[in-house]
Amino acid sequence: MCCFSRPVQSVTGTNIFARAGEAGRQFLVYSMTLRATEELAMILPLPVRLHSGEHAVQFVNLERYGTFFDDLRKGFPEPVAAGRGLPGKALQPMATKTLQVIEVGSFEASFVPTIHDFARLDARFRLPVGIWKQLPPYDTYGFAVFKLKPGSKTIHPMAFTFPRADAARLFFPTVHIHDGTVHATARFDHALYCQKTASDGFSLAAWEESPLLARQFVATHKSAGIVLPDRHCYRLKIAGPRKNADIWLG
Repeated sequence: MCCFSRPVQSVTGTNIFARAGEAGRQFLVYSMTLRATEELAMILPLPVRLHSGEHAVQFVNLERYGTFFDDLRKGFPEPVAAGRGLPGKALQPMATKTLQVIEVGSFEASFVPTIHDFARLDARFRLPVGIWKQLPPYDTYGFAVFKLKPGSKTIHPMAFTFPRADAARLFFPTVHIHDGTVHATARFDHALYCQKTASDGFSLAAWEESPLLARQFVATHKSAGIVLPDRHCYRLKIAGPRKNADIWLG
């Protein structure tokens, strides 16, 4: 359910969509229901291509398509049982230039190209002291950072595209850090969605396939090119405790 710079009261209903883009890039869309008492940042680690620079991530505004995941969900009708009705210390090197902040719908977003560049963000939007030493795989990652307001709300879809370090695999950011500690296991409440392109070689045997093409249940003209209209979508639902790790396809 991602990483937060401050403790949160609850995070539920996480939805993530991923698709391979052109030139080795990946689309990623993220949404969840959040309850927090203070302003904070949601941080998504990204396996970006090395030396991609500060403008490697391109943010997409889906504020006007707040039902993005509601529509995706329609592509996977739930079965109805026979005779029943419908179911109801932080790294802080010297920095001389702050990171770019972009308005993306109802929140602000920044791309942090390396762990060391977190020092260029306000302290409220960094992870606690020493956290990165518990997460060695992220030494070569970049980070999408979304600044969120306090309260109880469903965050409208946060979308962007990034250059992948490994263009043969799709990445889903699912590591949890909700209380300043990296736990070995975490409780998941996720629905992962994806589309497979002609060049993808990974298997989706464990995923549900939508009976219809995406254009028959998604307003693809409102998705800024993220959802391919003439391909099926796939879903994997994950609930309950499991290893606290990111998920890869491929």
